Amino acid sequence: MTLDDFSLYARRRVDNYLTQNLSQYAPAAHLQSAMSYSLFNGGKRVRPMLTYAAASLFGEANDLTDASAAAIESIHAYSLIHDDLPAMDDDNLRRGKPTCHIQFDEATAILAGDALQTFAFELLSLTTHKNTKTQLQLIQELVLASGRHGMVTGQMIDLSNVGKNIDIKALEQMHQHKTGALIRASIRMGAISTGAQNEKDFAALDAYASAIGLAFQVQDDIIDITSDTTTLGKTQFSDEEANKPTYPKLLGLEGAQALALSLHDQAITSISPFGDAAQPLVELANYIIGRNH
Repeated sequence: MTLDDFSLYARRRVDNYLTQNLSQYAPAAHLQSAMSYSLFNGGKRVRPMLTYAAASLFGEANDLTDASAAAIESIHAYSLIHDDLPAMDDDNLRRGKPTCHIQFDEATAILAGDALQTFAFELLSLTTHKNTKTQLQLIQELVLASGRHGMVTGQMIDLSNVGKNIDIKALEQMHQHKTGALIRASIRMGAISTGAQNEKDFAALDAYASAIGLAFQVQDDIIDITSDTTTLGKTQFSDEEANKPTYPKLLGLEGAQALALSLHDQAITSISPFGDAAQPLVELANYIIGRNH
């Protein structure tokens, strides 16, 4: 299966699951419009792809794999809504479209983000899964990745360092939380959903996730200055204009590109014990550092 085929497979599965479960609740019609706008606005579904790729190492994807992929994408969508708000990054474009607070209004965007966050845990806790032990494991993974131990703290570190000079170690810590934590959870939850238990397997997946999660952010910093606004789907130089700490700023463009390649190699090496079964993860690593948007 090519990466394009795998991407289509993952997108269809997760989008179908999200559509089926974001059923209409009349009092929340306007809120759900904002939620759907942000969930289905052209995202690449990289995190769900990682979930399905990791699941494929240990068995067939199942309803808990779908719930995991959908929950992760819901958390990701909520984080982007809040990321774009005037009090944070103050962005008007996301994936080439008006951001949620521009398309609707600021209050609706805040509430849509809140609702998407709780929707993620609604999906994982459905009684229809009938597997409470695994459901609790999945919920714990997502809690750690998305809250004060993960993504939210990464965003706080980011906002606290605008206009400041920080070193590479501090920048890495920020991105391990802000971007890396949810990528790690995407992979671990895929494995857990299909019954993985071997600690060596999880150690290999964690090493892959750590490398590729950081590579993802390094590449984001690179394309912020090398791709134009149309290609990016958001404003070019937005990080530079906000005076945010970035890898090109600390290492230079060539240094950041070299780091991305080194992290890519580390990621591929870490999953080599899985052999040909890891090909989707290899292709995703190639995509992450090769993308221009």
